[in-house]
Amino acid sequence: MLNSDIIRGHLDAIILRLIYEKDRYGYEIAREIEARTNGDFKIKEATLYAVFQRLEKKELICSYLGDKSLGGQRRYYSITTLGRAYLSEEIKEWHKTKEIIDILMEGLQ
Repeated sequence: MLNSDIIRGHLDAIILRLIYEKDRYGYEIAREIEARTNGDFKIKEATLYAVFQRLEKKELICSYLGDKSLGGQRRYYSITTLGRAYLSEEIKEWHKTKEIIDILMEGLQ
């Protein structure tokens, strides 16, 4: 069983990473997370938009309205220069954390 608490602790970095690839809108990000995890992790809409607010307040992302589509006008999110630097540090921290956990858990099954 998946412990979502560990993932939730890294949602800012996960969402920044997806926006780093290309500008995205909320529902697209939620679908992408679900697809990449083969349905093992689904982000709730309220959680996703709370992350967007937090990232915008820290000026790590900015948003803009896209062209109108069949479903209406979508708000897209784009990573800022500050967001790219923050993401880079978060990735380094993740790799170090993962390395430490791997060392401490190695051999246990």
